[in-house]
Amino acid sequence: MSKPPLTLYLAAPRGFCAGVDRAIKIVEMALTKWGAPVYVRHEIVHNRFVVDSLRDKGAVFVEELDECPDDRPVIFSAHGVPKSVPSAAQARNMTFVDATCPLVSKVHIEAERHHQAGLQMVMIGHEGHPETIGTMGQLPEGEVLLVETVADVATITPRDPAKLAFITQTTLSVDDTIDIVAALRARFPAIVGPHKEDICYATTNRQEAVKAIAGRIDALLVIGAPNSSNSKRLVEVGKANGCAYSQLIQRAADIDWRALEGATHVGVTAGASAPEVLIQEVLDAFADRFDLTQEIVETAVENVEFKVPRVLREPA
Repeated sequence: MSKPPLTLYLAAPRGFCAGVDRAIKIVEMALTKWGAPVYVRHEIVHNRFVVDSLRDKGAVFVEELDECPDDRPVIFSAHGVPKSVPSAAQARNMTFVDATCPLVSKVHIEAERHHQAGLQMVMIGHEGHPETIGTMGQLPEGEVLLVETVADVATITPRDPAKLAFITQTTLSVDDTIDIVAALRARFPAIVGPHKEDICYATTNRQEAVKAIAGRIDALLVIGAPNSSNSKRLVEVGKANGCAYSQLIQRAADIDWRALEGATHVGVTAGASAPEVLIQEVLDAFADRFDLTQEIVETAVENVEFKVPRVLREPA
């Protein structure tokens, strides 16, 4: 029986970014150096497959530092942590490694610099997301005002409207953030912005690749975790740019084949914490059902690499 034809547009860049790759290496190198178990505060990155793979190697994932024993190493996730967490680890004389993405650390440093200059911060981000919690936790309580939407801008009450700066979560929708920044500048003309865009290169690149294919496809599948901010933003970008059926899936088993009946052009991308093995799994699932034509749509080339902390490069 012949298979129906289907053209699959594979967005590029997609999948792992340099910060995620570094964080996973940190856990693997820590296990090699110190042996199992190594504790990890929060999911090292937001992907169940990655977390389960590291758990199988001896990583123990916890939500809070007080769940970790004093005599085993602990790693802080790529999303970053409030200042209170490493301070507590130091007070307990724990061995710890900070796997915070360097681009998130850049935002932390930026917030600290503005604070020292006497500016109150406005953070554009998602309430409850680990990165937002970590970034707001760099400064004393009350020094960071959180806004999620354009409407939120009208509700905040800064200490001094003439002494404000803004920062953003690194995994936001580029287009939505532009609108929020415009609202901030309209209400607070003196507000200071970052020297360089806070939204990270990987988030931006993956969104641009989705925009390049969204108008050419009947459906978009985004491989990523339901708690992955950058993956959920890709779904939103697909819908906003003309692809009404844009869905988040964790792996091939989650594909709703009935919803794809009649589709002749499908796009596939993956969030920054989704490994290539899950992308290939989805491609194989399509090849089993369709006479497949694949086309890679590349909008940027990434060659960024971040070094792991020195403590892991030194002998035990």
